[in-house]
Amino acid sequence: MRCDGIKVKNCDPMYALIPYFLTKRYDAMNMTTIDIPVEPLKKYINEKRKEGRPISHLALVLAAYIRTAAQFPLINRFIGNKSVYQHNDFTVSMVVLRHNSNDDTMAKISFEMADDIFEVQRKIDEFVESNRSDADQSLDKIMRIIQGIPGVMGLAIAALRFMDKHGLLPRAIVDVSPFHASLLISNLASIRTNHIYHHVYQFGTTSVGITMGNMREVPKRKGGIIVHEKCIPLGVVMDERICSGHYFARAFQALKGYLAAPSTLEGPPTFEVIEKEEAAKISQTI
Repeated sequence: MRCDGIKVKNCDPMYALIPYFLTKRYDAMNMTTIDIPVEPLKKYINEKRKEGRPISHLALVLAAYIRTAAQFPLINRFIGNKSVYQHNDFTVSMVVLRHNSNDDTMAKISFEMADDIFEVQRKIDEFVESNRSDADQSLDKIMRIIQGIPGVMGLAIAALRFMDKHGLLPRAIVDVSPFHASLLISNLASIRTNHIYHHVYQFGTTSVGITMGNMREVPKRKGGIIVHEKCIPLGVVMDERICSGHYFARAFQALKGYLAAPSTLEGPPTFEVIEKEEAAKISQTI
């Protein structure tokens, strides 16, 4: 029994079979770009700054995704050894630049599904501060130990892969592994870089990756004319084996809705949880 997820026993037969045909996570990668209008975010950030509660773009995107995953829990699944699992927690992997060097470290942060925007921002601030020191983090220490033993690297990695495939990794490793997470997110705009489609790792349990890129102007038709709207592009990569494209589309539509009205991210969530596919609607999209 895995320590990081619960095996889904009542999933649609198609999703029980797909992992046998698409055996690798990179076989099943779907990619899209979601453009998030900047103006509602900017207005909300300015309002909160006046209240003495600074909020970042990263926190808004992450809070919106957490709320979306709470409403659409199937996007918090992963494939392990050809079986579908539901994550039993919600963790996010992020890259943090160190203070006094050009190096970075990758670690993960834990959230509760009921966390609102203020709690998300608090946890991000604490996470960044604790991981920006030049001291090695838990995963860094483990990898340096393995790397320092001659002739052991290949054997150790092979053993880790075998244990990961069969759900045998001990909790101590899963807790520090950034490859075992509900979401990988990277704010590339912080280093003035465009968004990319970041791969989802074959090792681990991360089924969705999101990168935030430099702001850009997106042409849209409004009232019969073309206008250019400033947006934050999100490069999204998904493992299509965990749920249908229609379910993903509904989830990301909800994500855009939260970011169009950021105040909905305050306080406890209030929505109907969408736990099942709607067969009639799905058949119309095929």
